[in-house]
Amino acid sequence: MTYRNGTYVMDTRENRIAQVIGETGTRVQVQRPGGGLTWEVPASALRLATRDERNAAGLRPYQSGCAECAVLEAARTSALDGEKPAAAAAARTHWIVAHSTQLRENE
Repeated sequence: MTYRNGTYVMDTRENRIAQVIGETGTRVQVQRPGGGLTWEVPASALRLATRDERNAAGLRPYQSGCAECAVLEAARTSALDGEKPAAAAAARTHWIVAHSTQLRENE
C-alpha cells in the first residue's frame, strides 16, 4: 500500500509515529513529524496512525498556531449535534487548503 506525502503513519517495527515524505520502490521515506530525523521503512511495516496516536503526539491541526484553525476548532466543539458534521468539514477543508502546501514545502 502506498501513502500520500504528509500522511501520518506508524512504523510498526519500532512503534513510532512518522510522516510520509516519499517512496522509492517498495520502501517508504518517512520523517519525524515536523521534520528532523528521516528513515526508510518497508511499506509492509507501516500502517495509518490512529487519531489517538496523532493526538498523543501533539499533531492536532488546531494546535498549529494558525488563528483560523483555532476559531474553526472552537466552532466545531461548540456546535450542536446536527451542525457538527458541517463544522468539522469546514475545519478539515481549511486545514487541507491552507496547510497541505506547507507539508509539501517541507519535503
